Amino acid sequence: MKGNFKKSLTLIRIVEGGNDDDKDDPGGRTSRGITQREWDAYRTLSAEKNLPQDVWEAPDWAINYVYWHSYWLPWGETDWFRVGVDYSYTDMRVHHGGYWATRILQRALGVKDDGHIGIVTKTALMQADSAVLIRAIHARRTGYMAKLYWFRKFGKGWIARNDFVERRALKMLPSQEPVSV
Repeated sequence: MKGNFKKSLTLIRIVEGGNDDDKDDPGGRTSRGITQREWDAYRTLSAEKNLPQDVWEAPDWAINYVYWHSYWLPWGETDWFRVGVDYSYTDMRVHHGGYWATRILQRALGVKDDGHIGIVTKTALMQADSAVLIRAIHARRTGYMAKLYWFRKFGKGWIARNDFVERRALKMLPSQEPVSV
């Protein structure tokens, strides 16, 4: 749904935190959820020539720009991703990458999980009940994370993040009655 980027970004930045350089984290050196590799690519393409080399020193406006272009677009600006679902999907894109986020979404929708958002996935998104879908994403995401090698070390934090995302996504839903979380 168009217009939910700012709120979604605020919530994603909360769970991503600050700077991290854990040798066991496959993302490597990261600041506010953006990896050094992403930052290097952004700096290469940016018209701004005075950006720091180290992602830990990147200005917030540039970090937000990377989120907008690398994770929110193009899906967050469509009408098929309703409010709440757009946030949940974008958080998965940040945490798991676009391919796995899409496969988890497709599993939650009950369509073939091929990692491609085409007409079948779009149709299922438009027909889905947002609250049911958000809960299904949460369940499928938990199952996906539990199978990862790094779950032993990072699993507790990942599950807390997934729970946080589910609660906040459900609270975003426009409804006549409050959603029980």
